[in-house]
Amino acid sequence: MNSTQSGHAVADTARAVADTTSHAGGEENLFTQLLHHIYDGPEIELPFLGHVHLPHFHLFGIDLSITKHVVFLWLAAVILVVTLSVIARKNQKNKVPKGLGNLIEVFVMFVRDEIVVPNMGKGGLKYLPYLLTNFFFILVMNLLGLIPYGASATGNVSVTAGLAIIAFLMIQLSAIRAQGLGHYLAHLTGGVHWSLWPIMIPIEVLGLFTKPFALCIRLFANMTGGHIVILALIGLIFVFKTLAVAPISVAFALGIYMLELFVAFLQAYIFTMLTSLFMGLGMQTESHGSEHGHGH
Repeated sequence: MNSTQSGHAVADTARAVADTTSHAGGEENLFTQLLHHIYDGPEIELPFLGHVHLPHFHLFGIDLSITKHVVFLWLAAVILVVTLSVIARKNQKNKVPKGLGNLIEVFVMFVRDEIVVPNMGKGGLKYLPYLLTNFFFILVMNLLGLIPYGASATGNVSVTAGLAIIAFLMIQLSAIRAQGLGHYLAHLTGGVHWSLWPIMIPIEVLGLFTKPFALCIRLFANMTGGHIVILALIGLIFVFKTLAVAPISVAFALGIYMLELFVAFLQAYIFTMLTSLFMGLGMQTESHGSEHGHGH
């Protein structure tokens, strides 16, 4: 099942739940609107325009339809490219960055000094552009889900899986460049006797895939969980069918919303930090092996 089909399935389920909570059959209420914010679908909601249907098409039997999360994925990319390009040009003219450029430089320095260098060493600086792109791209996608009419593309497992696949390729590429292909393949044997290779090689290969899988599910679950909690808190108003619980529900939902703002930054940091850590482990294996040999 692809992303569009799964989006339709979730949408049908959400509408069924919403129909049971609606007082007039088919009439949408706030609970339904919250459900629309969570799931992916073939339409987006715009102010003053209402629901806008997105184009859908197939190519060679592959569903390439544009969905809401795809739109916000592109929007995040456009915002990132335009904003950072303008800031980079201004910083070239002004040696001392100001305003937004100064804020961006703080994040760049943080990723370089607190993530890349401690986990990958000086050799990891050549991968800094990728890791910075990772950080800012995930951050912008997370923040877009916190604005009215917005959606978190990182709440779609297909998006986080794509990010994890790229991270997987970068982890293996950095290890091969640092160790050499021969040493990289030899490392899959775990350094044990050849008779144990049939056991160790599948375990080592499986370990290569568990890291990006954890990156994928962690980001997806954390960004989806906050929306579900807010939905559950607001949904209490419809469950109890009274406005008496509204102040409590709204107050707790506002608290979770503020927490989600923190989580948006935290998850971008964690994804980038773990990616650099996994890349650093592969890059440092050769140096550790050399030091061990010199010690002997």
